Amino acid sequence: MVIAQAKPIAKNISPESEASDGKVRMTLEEYRAIAETSEERYEYRNGEMITISGATETHSTISVNLLSYLGFLLRDTDFQLYNSALRVWISDYNCGTYTDLMVVNGEPVFNQDRTDEILNPLLIVEVLSPSTEGYDRGDKFRKYRSIPSFCEYLLVSQSEPYVEQYYQLDRQNNNQNNRDRWQLEICDRLEQAIHLQSLNLELPMSEIYRRIKF
Repeated sequence: MVIAQAKPIAKNISPESEASDGKVRMTLEEYRAIAETSEERYEYRNGEMITISGATETHSTISVNLLSYLGFLLRDTDFQLYNSALRVWISDYNCGTYTDLMVVNGEPVFNQDRTDEILNPLLIVEVLSPSTEGYDRGDKFRKYRSIPSFCEYLLVSQSEPYVEQYYQLDRQNNNQNNRDRWQLEICDRLEQAIHLQSLNLELPMSEIYRRIKF
């Protein structure tokens, strides 16, 4: 995911949105009004809007590889695979954000009457960019972990064959006291495969990085 900090667009913003710290604030309704009509994409972070900039060719190729391969494997299952067009809504943080790829178990649960904000991702994949690597590993991952359905996270490098896999422990035992215990696995060779715990299938590194030259 590629995100660039930018001053929120003033369109549809009321004068009352100007805060004492000089930053422009907006309501969720104001954000949605802009997001629905703008050609650009924005992330909503508790009253602030962040511009999401375009991705590189490598980033796009990796995303397509993942969508193609996982889409084929999941086509006859109850899992639903989504690209970056839909937002994940994180209620605990009043945050609407985009993933590079996400999987839902069964039917998607939408945020009230919205059909573009999903509440129940199972697996989330982010393709790392230099400007967002820290955010994807830190605050964004922390926010994702507040989602009850979320149990697996892949961070995919676009500069080398390298994937970090995080998956939640004790999930099968429904142990609510240990919901924040996560296991880290690292794959850094093209001949390796990632065992996706939430989907119970193998994801070869060679498929993730198909047609990528390092």
